[in-house]
Amino acid sequence: ASLFAVRMGFPYEDLTTQKSLSLYSEWLNQSCQPNYWKNVVPDSSKSCGPYKRPEKVTCKEEQTISQRSVHNHDTIGMVVIGGSGTVVSGTSTNGAVHKIPGRVGDSPIAGAGSYADSTAGGAAATGDGDIMMRFLPSYQAVEYMRMGTDPTVACQKVISRIQKYAPKFFGAVICANTTGSYGAACNKIPGFTQFHFIVSSPLLSQPTEQVVDCI
Repeated sequence: ASLFAVRMGFPYEDLTTQKSLSLYSEWLNQSCQPNYWKNVVPDSSKSCGPYKRPEKVTCKEEQTISQRSVHNHDTIGMVVIGGSGTVVSGTSTNGAVHKIPGRVGDSPIAGAGSYADSTAGGAAATGDGDIMMRFLPSYQAVEYMRMGTDPTVACQKVISRIQKYAPKFFGAVICANTTGSYGAACNKIPGFTQFHFIVSSPLLSQPTEQVVDCI
């Protein structure tokens, strides 16, 4: 991705900071804990690798516990309604902290990280990308709005669908329809009981922070 950007004329910029270097050094000193490697040798819970596939893999069914929280990832999602009525959406993310190199999260996946249709509305999601990709919440929310569902209710219905399969997932969704109505919803878990988002509109004197209680 970086090489492609440079070839397209974007300047290369090192985004490393002293804080990120410190966090990385601390992570290395803790035997690279936590990380997302599974079924590899050496033991990923005790070593930094390099890892490889073991000769014999023992598969056992277990529920993956999300390592995402408000403290270890940062996603920006936007839904914009233009003056002509065109609806667009987009996301930008640093991904999951300690992710495996090459991992693709939900942000670039249409319908997962965000989705927009000028005949219905737009939506954007944040949280555990590995969960979001399985349910395409942004796409589903837009389809609810296409059927006339209020944006807030559309967001809530999307969260409820995911809760049935992953009740402890970390995530939130924002929605806006073609008339400018908007809403948001989030999954209530310890440490995450409210979701804050910003609304900018000609009807408001300045961008305003909104808050919803998680469900």
